Amino acid sequence: MGEARSAKVPRKAYEEELLRLQTELVKLQEWVRAEGVRLVVVFEGRDAAGKGGTIKRIAEHLNPRVARIVALPKPTERERTQWYFQRYAEQLPAGGEIALFDRSWYNRAGVERVMGFCTHEEHRLFLRQCPIFERMLVEDGVLLRKYWFSVSDTEQQDRFRRRLEDPLRRWKLSPMDLESITRWEEYSRAKDEMMVHTDIAEAPWYIVESDDKRRARLNMIAHLLDSVPYRKELPPVPDLPERPPSTGYRRTPRDLQTYVPDHAAHL
Repeated sequence: MGEARSAKVPRKAYEEELLRLQTELVKLQEWVRAEGVRLVVVFEGRDAAGKGGTIKRIAEHLNPRVARIVALPKPTERERTQWYFQRYAEQLPAGGEIALFDRSWYNRAGVERVMGFCTHEEHRLFLRQCPIFERMLVEDGVLLRKYWFSVSDTEQQDRFRRRLEDPLRRWKLSPMDLESITRWEEYSRAKDEMMVHTDIAEAPWYIVESDDKRRARLNMIAHLLDSVPYRKELPPVPDLPERPPSTGYRRTPRDLQTYVPDHAAHL
């Protein structure tokens, strides 16, 4: 059953600390780019655990050419015949890049295992190969961080209900999300088994308590920053050059171009 909830982080304190952490994330980004670092951050957890919102806040002020969100759809027929890790390996960062995996190769240990989308043998093979795969990444110099967002059953139910009531967020609910309510214990057992095999010294799992989304976001981002030895200052601010004098250019007349209507004028 659901655990007792901690007091919510006040909005003002949350917004101030989030802005400070996002400023540090920009510094982290510049360090990654300057040093040619390869950073992989894996976000896993139950449906509606708060992964997507956290990723959104992390990437909000970052350069999308440096920090890329990886959210793969279900595999194609061709990809189903490949080595399981192959399509994920293609998404790994090059030097100077950050890859934020909104779900990852751990799909096989969770939804595929519980919903019967893989065989027992494929699941066992994954549990054997995954630690080897991740040790290879770390040995090759990739910085790998893995976060599991833990939400209680009652909070998950509340979030599902709020999504159903909100037409702007209803799209987030899939039939599989709703079915996860009836398979709570199956997902719990699958997660426990996954942790036993993949919580390794080279790439440990970090658990994020996420019943309070604000607290979860701050805690996860702060931990990520603390775990990476990035340079904690921004590069020097360049001088803004003076605009040169006009050489006679004239703007194209407005009536020769098509402008969007001023919708805002009617508000």
